[in-house]
Amino acid sequence: MTEQIFDEAKNVEERNEQEVEDPELYRLLVPNAEDLPLVPTSAIESNFVSYFAPDFMKPGHDQYVYRHPNGLCVIGLAATHVAFKEEGGITAIDFNVGKSDRSGLKVTGKRKRNAQHLESNSALCKVCTKDATYIVRCCVKGSLLEVNDRLIKQPELLNTAADREGYIAIIMPKPADWLKVKDSLLGLEEYKKLREVL
Repeated sequence: MTEQIFDEAKNVEERNEQEVEDPELYRLLVPNAEDLPLVPTSAIESNFVSYFAPDFMKPGHDQYVYRHPNGLCVIGLAATHVAFKEEGGITAIDFNVGKSDRSGLKVTGKRKRNAQHLESNSALCKVCTKDATYIVRCCVKGSLLEVNDRLIKQPELLNTAADREGYIAIIMPKPADWLKVKDSLLGLEEYKKLREVL
């Protein structure tokens, strides 16, 4: 079945290439069907570089840091976080940590006024399961631009789509701070190898 599809695609490609005046231009514009991946890459894979902070501050507290080319970092819980292993998963999230409620944050303007400056070990929120509460940390020193308010009303997003709609926060680190913390984080392949062993 798959071979038939590739053969048909090849025949169509050859016919179209003959119709186009410049075959080299055609090859640049229309990719060869055999070279395309079977499953297209996700938006996260194509737009972000994935980093992971395994056992951040405590064993089993794995978190991800997705870094965009513009420097912003999306922080969230990795699929191997201990909270997901509990029966029923995550039931609630609380952005009221210590002296401030992170959900009341309103950043404005080009210079990101009112952004809270946080250290890598600063608490972002608390996630609650049926039996326990876990503190989620920043992992990256920088300015807190946004927390995911949807999680307050829909904590189940953490259980179903923690790496997409269930992100915790967006942080803007300074370039120098990012270079310092980058060495302590693992890349996607390193992280997969680490978690396969455990």
